[in-house]
Amino acid sequence: MARAVEEWIATSPDAKIPDRVKLRIWAREEGRCYLTGKKIRPGDAYEFEHKLALCLGGEHRESNIALALKDAHKAKTAEDVALRAKSDRIRKRHLGIRQPSHMAGARTSRVKRKINGQVVDRATGEPIGGKGR
Repeated sequence: MARAVEEWIATSPDAKIPDRVKLRIWAREEGRCYLTGKKIRPGDAYEFEHKLALCLGGEHRESNIALALKDAHKAKTAEDVALRAKSDRIRKRHLGIRQPSHMAGARTSRVKRKINGQVVDRATGEPIGGKGR
């Protein structure tokens, strides 16, 4: 059976969801939270949530939007952000564009401290400052 009304697709990721679309989503979800399955009652805080987050490649369209209780939505958003951050870190590492560590004595440091306490230049191996132990 063909859809009687065309699916709403946003023109931009920031576009407001029209009220007519919110009503259709509410009817499709039967007033239930997409994440917990609980019935949303009057007075419950709820939001319209993207099933596949926009930052993970989801689209801002009616079929990708569902109802979610505010607390459940907040938890899912935190998971989505963490997943995106991890994928960004992995991508940067593979492309070789992550920032070097600034920890003192790390491998990117110009100097290193030996077990006996002597500080030497990594490139030349010459002692730097202090007593020549």
